[in-house]
Amino acid sequence: MVLHPQNGTVVITGASSGIGAVYADRLARRGYNLILVARNRERLERLAQGLADKTGRTIEVIAADLNDKSDLARVEAVLQSDASITMLVNNAGLGATAPLLASDVNKMTDMIGLNVTALMRLTYAVVPGMVARGEGAIINIASSVGIAPEVLNGVYGGTKAFVLAFSQSLKHELSDKNIRIQAVAPGATATDFWEIAGTPIQYLPGEIVMRVEDLVDAALAGLELGELVTIPSLPDVADWEAYEAARQKLMPNLSRQAPAARYRTNAGAAV
Repeated sequence: MVLHPQNGTVVITGASSGIGAVYADRLARRGYNLILVARNRERLERLAQGLADKTGRTIEVIAADLNDKSDLARVEAVLQSDASITMLVNNAGLGATAPLLASDVNKMTDMIGLNVTALMRLTYAVVPGMVARGEGAIINIASSVGIAPEVLNGVYGGTKAFVLAFSQSLKHELSDKNIRIQAVAPGATATDFWEIAGTPIQYLPGEIVMRVEDLVDAALAGLELGELVTIPSLPDVADWEAYEAARQKLMPNLSRQAPAARYRTNAGAAV
C-alpha cells in the first residue's frame, strides 16, 4: 500500500507520546489530517499545535480514556460518522512485566479492556464506513510477546496474541474490500511503556531496545510493502514466512472427526 495524502484523515489512539506521537508526526508530514486520541489533553494539544504549525495539516484532538465506556463511545461515534477517515492506528495499550503471582488482577482486567476490548470496538466502529467508501487501512500495534508470551507478563502477551489473531481474521474477512490490515509486532522500544509496565528501560540490555522513530519508520515501510505482520527487528522475513507456513499446514488437521492415533492406543483402558 502506498500512502496517499489525498486519502484523508488518520485516527491515532495513544497519540500523546511514544509510538503514537511518532506516527502522528510521520503521517502529518505525509500530508494526512489527524485525529489524535489520548487521556492527556494538554499533551495532545501541544502535539497537535506543533504538528499543525510544521505541516499545515488539520489536527484535531479527543481527550478520552478508552477504558471508560462513555469516552470510548464518543470515539466510536467519530469513527462511525466522519467520512474523511481512511486509516485507524490502534496504538493505545497497557503493558506489564510482573509474573502472575506478583500482578494486580484489577490492573490485568484494565489491560484487557484497553488492549483487547477498546481495540476491537474501535475497529468495529470504523470498518463499515471504510467498506462503504471502498478504501481504508487499519494498523494494530501488537507486540513480539504475542508470539513469545513467555517473555513478559502472560496477560499482556495474551492481549497481544489477540491483536495478532484479530488482525489475521480481519485480513481474511476484508481481503476483497480494499481495506489494508497490518499488525505491527515491536520488540523492546525506547518509550515510557517500560516505566509504566514496571521495569525501567535502563534495566534492559541496550542491544535489544529500538528507537521509537526507527520502529515507526520500519512499520510504515512494512505497510507500503503490503505486509500483514511487520516485525521491525526481525532480520530475515523468511523466518516469519516459515512460521506462517507451519501454521497454515496445521490448519486442515485442527478439526477432524476422530482423535489422532496417539490418543487411541489405549482406548478403553482403565484410568
